[in-house]
Amino acid sequence: MGENRVVRTFGPFVPVILLWWIIAELEVFPSAFFVGPGTVFEKFDELIAKGILPAYLGDSLERLFYGVLFGMLIGVPAGFIVAMSAWARKLTWPLLMFFQAIADIAWLPIVIVWFGFSLTAVTFVIVYTIVFPLMISIVSGVEQVPRDVVRAARSLGAGRLQVFTEVILPGALPAVATGIRTGLGYGWRALIAAEIIVGTSGVGFLMFDSRRAQEVTGVFVGMIVLGVLWFALDALVLAPFERRTIERWGMIRTAEAGR
Repeated sequence: MGENRVVRTFGPFVPVILLWWIIAELEVFPSAFFVGPGTVFEKFDELIAKGILPAYLGDSLERLFYGVLFGMLIGVPAGFIVAMSAWARKLTWPLLMFFQAIADIAWLPIVIVWFGFSLTAVTFVIVYTIVFPLMISIVSGVEQVPRDVVRAARSLGAGRLQVFTEVILPGALPAVATGIRTGLGYGWRALIAAEIIVGTSGVGFLMFDSRRAQEVTGVFVGMIVLGVLWFALDALVLAPFERRTIERWGMIRTAEAGR
């Protein structure tokens, strides 16, 4: 069972790496623009030995942590306020749609003017990217809670707070988990874009600095680190969190489907 899971997880990468190696060996592209896996892995070891890659990766993860933390602190309560209040929904929904449509990278020029090349600038972009998808997911989750269940709880004497904590919140938690997972994905891409443009360290800056030095190997290293790190984060943390949340708190939809 464990071997099958390993094959399913890593098997698709084998032909990709093989194709990558063949293209490099045949020199389809000049070596200044395209290098093979062996060269990239040597560069990877070199950057680790010099301490550059661990330091840059630590900086990226720190920025992501602060961006996600503040994004959730803003997005979760704001999402429930919009979902639970009719007037808040009417007032803010057009704004949500408007700002959701503006890409995070579009904010970078004005953010640089406001905050300079700083951690605050990068954090602002990540928070902006996370907040709106999270709020929209929460609103969608609250809307999916059956109104009959809410009315039944109220008819049994439950107050507004009790209805929220015992009916609406559990019913919306699967959507919250999905929103967090989606928001983190957006935030991760926003982090790299911000580091490329305004960063002075981090994996995105490593890629940009390598490009500036015409060292394509460093760009390949950065791309692989980004992919592997996100794959591990999603597979080991986010996907299990979303799955367990749905299994634990998705009982409203399950009960409704069994009628």
